[in-house]
Amino acid sequence: MSQEKVPVLIVGGGLAGLSAAVFLAHHGVRATLVERHPGTSTHPKARAINPRTMELYRAVGMAERVKAGRSPISGNTDLVHVETLAGNERVRMPNASVEDISRISPAQWTLIDQNQLEPILRERAEEVGVDLRFHTRLDAATEDADGVTATLTDLGTGTSCELRAEYVVAADGSRSPVRDLLGVGAHGRGTLTNLVSFFFDADLEQALRGRKIIAAYVNNPEVRGTIIPIDNDRKWVINVSFFPEKGQSADDFTPQRCVQLVRAAVGVPDLPLTIESVNMPAWDISARVADTFTAGRFLIAGDAAHVMPPTGAFGASTGIQDAYNLAWKLSLVLSGKAGPALLDTYDAERRPVAEETVRQAMLRFAVREGRQLQDVADDLVDETTMTFGYAYPAGAFAGEDPTLWTVTEDPDKPSGRPGSRAPHVVIEGTHGPFSTIDLFSVGFTLLTAGPAAPWGAAAAAARELGLVLRVHGIGQGGDYTDTEGVFTQRYGLSEGGAVLVRPDGFVAWRSRSGPEGDVGQTVTALLRQLLALD
Repeated sequence: MSQEKVPVLIVGGGLAGLSAAVFLAHHGVRATLVERHPGTSTHPKARAINPRTMELYRAVGMAERVKAGRSPISGNTDLVHVETLAGNERVRMPNASVEDISRISPAQWTLIDQNQLEPILRERAEEVGVDLRFHTRLDAATEDADGVTATLTDLGTGTSCELRAEYVVAADGSRSPVRDLLGVGAHGRGTLTNLVSFFFDADLEQALRGRKIIAAYVNNPEVRGTIIPIDNDRKWVINVSFFPEKGQSADDFTPQRCVQLVRAAVGVPDLPLTIESVNMPAWDISARVADTFTAGRFLIAGDAAHVMPPTGAFGASTGIQDAYNLAWKLSLVLSGKAGPALLDTYDAERRPVAEETVRQAMLRFAVREGRQLQDVADDLVDETTMTFGYAYPAGAFAGEDPTLWTVTEDPDKPSGRPGSRAPHVVIEGTHGPFSTIDLFSVGFTLLTAGPAAPWGAAAAAARELGLVLRVHGIGQGGDYTDTEGVFTQRYGLSEGGAVLVRPDGFVAWRSRSGPEGDVGQTVTALLRQLLALD
């Protein structure tokens, strides 16, 4: 059997896997991606990408392409819980996508269907040279001291081959065969409900009563499910729960039964409609987090690492952000500029975020299932805070005690502390105003409060380690004007201080005041610590 060699094998061609391929290519890493299905998703599934994730696509030059693929429902604003669409509205959930967040980010929410986003990512992956192999199954994977040997089968031809990879990214979905192969368990509530989805054509204008819904969560004695618009006109998908413990199965959903369920969900007994598809496979809503996101040379991401109810638009973005966290770390480890232990920080950073995100999704799901909003309101963290305000409790950062900080912080009052997202500040140079976020797409960045010169030796120290580190002064005497005069406040600095930002836009270290001692030695020791070189 022939054997190929590749730095990274990605298993799974969904949003997390395809994003990982694009992000790795951005950092100069060649990857092979295998996906057992013949193509990308045909179901809308995830329909909202949060602005933090759009910052990541912005960093790799994809933001405009993603925005161009927006869903026809991208202007919709309403998430409603109803008895029927035409009847009583139990509660209307706050919708973060309508909020102006320009004070926090240069990006915005983007409503794009998964079956539109995946082809965009696939096209980009092809452009940057990713070896994409759809309709290809991973049959076995064996790890040794130097890498992983994977056996792959082309499901179209039946031919098999061996591939040798230094690392494997398991992004193969909530039922991850790779996670099972590794014996990695998961914890959480597990399966919450089983569902079938089917598309239908109907005029629901009267039942909508002027509302522009992103989704309507229906809960009445006849049907429990979600009505979702496809084209904002006549095409809809409905996800309906069924209960195996009551003897129900996906086979119960005949075309005639589906007509009855749509009418019960809409609340119009004689509603004219056409069922367009009833042959989609059953699926489930679950809540689980893998017990670890790292297992030797295997790194678990996306739904393979965490799965949560589709409430709050958390799931897809959390998985894509996993991939972004991994990409720069893999790049440095594979190039020998970081020690393998840097990859251990992936689990330390991303798993606590997943735990809290699943918890937040579950609170919202409880309302969907009938609980009163006020019953869970005290525990709810708003979407904007979950998007921008989460902070890592441990990982590839240094200099301040993370136990002194909370899991989340108000993104309107960012701390700038190590382990948190580097805040957005509008700055201006010779080509006009832009965001500090746009400085972080490649390598490390040192931002100084005022002139950069006192910290200039940092760049040379990084070069000695083979790293890219750019030094930019912000404010009076610096390279860029602090347009709104908030840089030092948002980054927690005084004049002369500096903050080191990682390639993923998270703060790695800061000196609140000017440099003390030899800057080159300080930065060399710091980077060696962060990158597990000692």
